[in-house]
Amino acid sequence: MELNREERGFNISKIRKAKAVALLSGGLDSTLAILVLLRQEIDVTAITFLTHFGCDITDSSSCSHDPMPAAKEFGFKVKLSHLADKFIEIVKNPGFGHGRNMNPCIDCRILMLREAKVFMDLIGADFLVTGEVLGQRPMSQRKACFPLVDREAGVEGLVLRPLSAKLLPSTMAELKGLVDREGLHDFKGRTRRPQMTLAADLGLTNYPAPAGGCLLTEPGYACRLRDLLKYNTVPELKELHLLRVGRHFRTSPECKIIVGRNEAENERIIALASSGDTLMSVEDTGSPTTIITGRASDDDIVTAASLTARYSDAKHLSLVEVSVSIMEGISYKLRCIPATNDLIEGCRIVDSKRKKAEMPAS
Repeated sequence: MELNREERGFNISKIRKAKAVALLSGGLDSTLAILVLLRQEIDVTAITFLTHFGCDITDSSSCSHDPMPAAKEFGFKVKLSHLADKFIEIVKNPGFGHGRNMNPCIDCRILMLREAKVFMDLIGADFLVTGEVLGQRPMSQRKACFPLVDREAGVEGLVLRPLSAKLLPSTMAELKGLVDREGLHDFKGRTRRPQMTLAADLGLTNYPAPAGGCLLTEPGYACRLRDLLKYNTVPELKELHLLRVGRHFRTSPECKIIVGRNEAENERIIALASSGDTLMSVEDTGSPTTIITGRASDDDIVTAASLTARYSDAKHLSLVEVSVSIMEGISYKLRCIPATNDLIEGCRIVDSKRKKAEMPAS
């Protein structure tokens, strides 16, 4: 005979009073983890961590989904917390290494849990919650990895992973009767079918399509970031934002050229330009906006103008007049030959596998 919750020794009053802090990315898994606990009438406060590398809900190009609609619909609070320089440091020097690109997944999880523990103690919560699914990510969501991460973060026994809890050892929250283990799940692997079924059961309909993760997992972005940190170990915020747009070219350790790919990127480049930068475009035709950052020589300026001409609609002309504007208010015209494939290949910052595929037609 199956025992009910009272007969299994769960104190209903304790279940109703339990308080948790959940890590919320805004994706399906982390949202479901919260809803599973809300179904048990646990008081959940979510914390969404922001970084400079795409996981920022205030940026429409972000990898994160806005968590606010789910919070409003299901009635839980969300705290936003920016990891700022702490995250940059683990990207540069991760204790447990990078993934295939620049993603320090294990160190990232340790940092977030450590910061969440501080918030948990501050508000008097009982335990932490994540939406991690066993075997979903090869670097950080392995069975052997969970205890390592929890130990390094100083949160052993405090982290409940509701979507895979039945495949993992019981946490303190379960042992104390704060959470009904029978109401948790045994999801594993990369398939999202169980999550989608659970979402329908819980009434969650507005959630993002599966994505590849943060920008640090993308080869192209990782290549640009690796180049930036090679020549500048303490980059400005503007430089990090510029990594998200345009085609990037390195002409010297002190100089980089970024060429917009569409109107939205052109506008973003103009908005991010600051003192000391140089902007370029070809007037009266379809043209990218190009920005030169750092210390540019005369040769660098000619190269940037040549690249601007090559990616404009005037690329078939033998000579193209490029408008040059220095942020201090100096403007002039420069006539140049559109860049050759050899010039592009020689200074383009791009993953080697993509370089040939992305070479523009002559």
